[in-house]
Amino acid sequence: MQVPLEITFRGLQHSDAVESRIREKAAKLEQFCEKIISCRVAVEAEHHHQHQGNLYKVRIDLSVPQRQIVVSRDHHDKQSHEDLYVALRDAFSAATRQIEEYTRIQRGDIKNHKFSPDTA
Repeated sequence: MQVPLEITFRGLQHSDAVESRIREKAAKLEQFCEKIISCRVAVEAEHHHQHQGNLYKVRIDLSVPQRQIVVSRDHHDKQSHEDLYVALRDAFSAATRQIEEYTRIQRGDIKNHKFSPDTA
């Protein structure tokens, strides 16, 4: 990465363990694409109702040449995102899929099907 990884915690205390996990997962993204310019990760705890634990949101903003990749993992499946590490896993899995797709497009592995008047 050309710009150092930025990690932001909102609504929860900074955690060295969580930061370490984020750094591991961000480093793995670079294995799929060496052209990552910057990566920003925001972890947010939404304070909750009495009957549930905290719900976590993770947002990842990646800059690559000619594209911005944004992954936002809200608490659509509330139980799975009561665990911060599950929310991180899901967000970074989605980011990995998008980086892999970006890389395939850059290499030309994905064909662009253009409209042809002959087939109309």
